[in-house]
Amino acid sequence: MLFALHSLSCLRSITRSVGSDSILFLCPVFGVHHKALAELDRAKTLFFSNISHEFRTPLTLMLSPAEDALSDRDDPLSPNQQQRLEVIQRNGLRLLKLVNTLLDFSRIESDRVQAVYQPTDLPTFTAELASVFRSAIERAKLRLVVDCPPLPEPIYVDREMWEKIVLNLISNAFKFTFTGEITVHLHWMNQSVELSVQDTGIGIPAAEIPGLFERFHQVKGAQGRTFEGSGIGLSLVQELVKLHGGTIQVSSVEGEGSCFRVLIPTGRTHLPSERIGATRTLASTATGASLYGSEALRWLSEDGSIRERESRTDQVPSAPPTFSPSYPHTDSSRNASDTSSSSARILLVDDNADMRDYLKRLLSARWQVETAANGAIALTMIQQQLPDLVLTDVMMPEMDGFQLLKTLRSDPITQSIPIILLSARAGEEATVEGLEAGADDYLIKPFSARELIARVETQLQMSRLRQELSANQFKNEFLMTVTHELQSPLATILGWARFLQTKSLEPDAMARALATIERNATIEAKLIKDLLDVASILSGKLRLKSQIVDLASLVRNVTTTFREAAEAKQIQLIETLSDGVPNNVFADGDRLKQAIASLLDNAIKFTPEGGQVDIVLERLDSDIQITVRDTGIGIRPDFLPHIFDRFTQAEVPSRHTPGGVGIGLAIARHIIELHHGTIEVASEGEGRGATFTVRLP
Repeated sequence: MLFALHSLSCLRSITRSVGSDSILFLCPVFGVHHKALAELDRAKTLFFSNISHEFRTPLTLMLSPAEDALSDRDDPLSPNQQQRLEVIQRNGLRLLKLVNTLLDFSRIESDRVQAVYQPTDLPTFTAELASVFRSAIERAKLRLVVDCPPLPEPIYVDREMWEKIVLNLISNAFKFTFTGEITVHLHWMNQSVELSVQDTGIGIPAAEIPGLFERFHQVKGAQGRTFEGSGIGLSLVQELVKLHGGTIQVSSVEGEGSCFRVLIPTGRTHLPSERIGATRTLASTATGASLYGSEALRWLSEDGSIRERESRTDQVPSAPPTFSPSYPHTDSSRNASDTSSSSARILLVDDNADMRDYLKRLLSARWQVETAANGAIALTMIQQQLPDLVLTDVMMPEMDGFQLLKTLRSDPITQSIPIILLSARAGEEATVEGLEAGADDYLIKPFSARELIARVETQLQMSRLRQELSANQFKNEFLMTVTHELQSPLATILGWARFLQTKSLEPDAMARALATIERNATIEAKLIKDLLDVASILSGKLRLKSQIVDLASLVRNVTTTFREAAEAKQIQLIETLSDGVPNNVFADGDRLKQAIASLLDNAIKFTPEGGQVDIVLERLDSDIQITVRDTGIGIRPDFLPHIFDRFTQAEVPSRHTPGGVGIGLAIARHIIELHHGTIEVASEGEGRGATFTVRLP
């Protein structure tokens, strides 16, 4: 079958070049199979023609009653019912447009096109067609320039065909243009008329231009206002231009824009005489210019949230872009007990406004639903507040569903969020691809409302169970590890307190006793604070309070607080601050102090007397790097991968100066990751010291 279809394509190309009578002479292979291939071609064309007609009948029976109901003033619909029927009508018209395009192709293939060429005031007609897009173009803050001066004589065109040529070209330009202007120019050129549609859009890669007019061809990776489209619009335009004896060409510079030029002869001698002013007997495939305009306006509503966000961002003073946005959102909405209730938050991501509105209306009856038009907007929203579940389409502009999935799974803060992919790609292979990419579920369009709700509910329940299991594991670890660490300083405090109650001490002895009590109480307070931080991390309550921070001053202040401890062990504490570090970093200063303090405390604690601890602050490319290096007891190679795990300090027998429960480094790592940074450790082994490196974007 594949060979036959390929052969059909080759045969059609050769036939158009040399004529069918020359096929037998040119190629015996084609001569042998010519009859079979021609029959197959006729069958294929007949199939498309029949199926297109069969589609039009049920579409008529859907669209006509919908239009009647929407325009019925005697028995008006309720607002909700009217909204539902408008969605049906709008998408029914889009389907009708696609069916008509397929029908046009089948007629062209079977030479059954009934063109009706009429003398036309082409400048006026073209300007009227272009004006259909003016509202959408101006709402998108673009300029529409229409330059169609009068021509010396009327031009013979099929008005329906010319309408499709102009509307498809302008629609294509609007889809891929986000700034600048779209120019429609019609002018006389010797014995021809040239129509040019030029834009300042994203342009077309040079490698894609040769296949641009092939059927179903779509430029890979092109960022348009929507991913929707069949890839046959430009191919149809080319066929319609050929029916006028004309040609179409494209020139483009990637990143600067494109220009499509249509050239058709003037006069009528190049056209079939029997089709001049003829009567059209086949059903018209024109859908009307207004459908193109309303579709363009829907594209604006689909990416309108982007513009709304950009306008809000423009009103807020921009913070220094040293760090990515933090997550001030991790609050009680992520508690396990809430995720299956009405308080569960679902983020719905789809570039189709109708699909977005429908799904939001469907899911809002049970959960809180927020929407985004693509993955980039969704990511920004997630950075503001974590959802309990993400329901995302796959094919979207700017950032698609797979890119969003990969980004969320690579971030420790978002990697456990349940993600359901929605896709029109059916089949086992597509489903496996989605699940292997890390999706929790993969739902194929079209789907039933009941199935969608059931899958969302299932994923929310599974997420709640996972969180409960994690909480139970933490409780066990907490009870096993913390009991001993709390008892030691508490026993010292109680022992001295009871001793002081029964004995009178000299002033010096009293001062030493009180200092001992204070030191152990400080240890107890720090331990409790660290435990509360860990509990906040696990429950999603740890928040960043970001503001402008002078990082050099911050590091200097933290280092100063450890000088006394270093001097007590005769450790050299050396501070190196680079001049290139910015003094206006956007971060949570208190939390960064806590992370750096943990690294310095760890280094001094495990460095023997007479050793050295270095802290270095410097700028590397666009990142900021903080390095804490010591000449201490080092770390065993087998333990390095677990150094940032919770409660691991007690498992390191070589660390002969215990204290704490081994959560300081775990908290430090979490704080750095909340700032979208990284923290790494290196050690050549026991007795060789250790180096902790923090990098912040």
